[in-house]
Amino acid sequence: MRLYLRPNIHPCNLTTTWKKPTLRSCTTADMLPTRSNKNLLQIQMKKAFDFLLRPSESTPNQSSNYTPVRSSAGLGKRWMEYQGVDNWEGLLDPLDNNLRCEILRYGNFVEATYKAFDMDPSSPTYACRRFSKGSLFERCGLPYTGYRITKNLWVTSGVTIPSWAEKAPNWMAVKSSWIGYVAVCHDKDEIARLGRRDIVIALRGTSTCMEWLENLRVPLADLPSEDNKSNSQQHQHQHQPMVESGFLSLFTSRSPSYPSLQEMLREEIVRLVRSYGDESLSLTITGHSLGAALATLAAYDIQTNIKGAPFVTVISFGGPRVGNMAFRGRLERLGTRVLRIVNSHDVVTRVPGFTVKGMDQLASDEGFHAAGLPGLIRQYVRDTRLIYAEIGEELRLSSLSSPYVMWIDPKTCHDIKTYLHLVNGFVSSRVP
Repeated sequence: MRLYLRPNIHPCNLTTTWKKPTLRSCTTADMLPTRSNKNLLQIQMKKAFDFLLRPSESTPNQSSNYTPVRSSAGLGKRWMEYQGVDNWEGLLDPLDNNLRCEILRYGNFVEATYKAFDMDPSSPTYACRRFSKGSLFERCGLPYTGYRITKNLWVTSGVTIPSWAEKAPNWMAVKSSWIGYVAVCHDKDEIARLGRRDIVIALRGTSTCMEWLENLRVPLADLPSEDNKSNSQQHQHQHQPMVESGFLSLFTSRSPSYPSLQEMLREEIVRLVRSYGDESLSLTITGHSLGAALATLAAYDIQTNIKGAPFVTVISFGGPRVGNMAFRGRLERLGTRVLRIVNSHDVVTRVPGFTVKGMDQLASDEGFHAAGLPGLIRQYVRDTRLIYAEIGEELRLSSLSSPYVMWIDPKTCHDIKTYLHLVNGFVSSRVP
């Protein structure tokens, strides 16, 4: 796959200048300097990409020169196609331009969660949101979204803090933190362009110490359900949906001050479905890194527990593995559509656990044998609960394809800005 930057083509209709590149969501072909001067090229690319990779340092209030990312034409009756009803068949490679702009639009919602999050440990509002619901989009440089935030979302760690950690700084022990929001499209023109009223849930990635500790709890855990109570332990282990222990803890844990993320989402989605249930309605859950994993869990929980839930799509940026093959199968049967956007050089997308060749058959003992694993190893793998499944349709990108990405380091390759930059430049894996 090569990043093919087409001359004089602007896939998202963004207005940019080289003197001050606006790389909030994408990089256009006109920004490419000439290659005749190697030193000048390196200096210009470094300046541009330094700007690209500073979400916390960028000025949030930049509405004066912001051009909204919008498709060149309305989605209309094709909106379900772009939401993945046919698993984006024929739209990913080559990447359909309308789909590109929709991915970037949802990516902007995710990026706003980082800009609005207080990451300063010395701040009295550390791990909280910096802006109110009414001003968040505008102060994060997104004044023309056509959406209104209806609920702030918090996540709580279920890790028990050891007594020796009491001497650590207070910010290291913060268990509950703001992680994103629910927003509803309210603008009539945008609703008409989208072909329906859209609800978006946007979730950020790992930012606090307690969230990092949860990420390290990689063995799979059974998803709680009524069915589990009547099944044997062996049957549960082999055939029941299982997800990463840390992700499940963050999704279901609550504190005296905040309900769990699961409870907040259920309450808000039920309320919105009651309010707009007579309209054409969609639910798009988007997130980056940890947020991508929680987005997948949220989609499963909403479709499993909310009667009359709208069509659910997950747009995942740089997401880790979430669950086992049974979990993937259950998502598919529920009709959840997951678009997993992956940078080949992003190590986060290759953890936790591991996958096994031929794992579509791993629900049975014969499947393990077909995968080439001896009996003792098969039993060990089951006991460790480390076999995961890749979930959803994949849009695979590469940092090496961009002339702006000069450093293939883990932080750069995983950054949400890198993902948006690569999505905007991707044409096809077959471009020479």
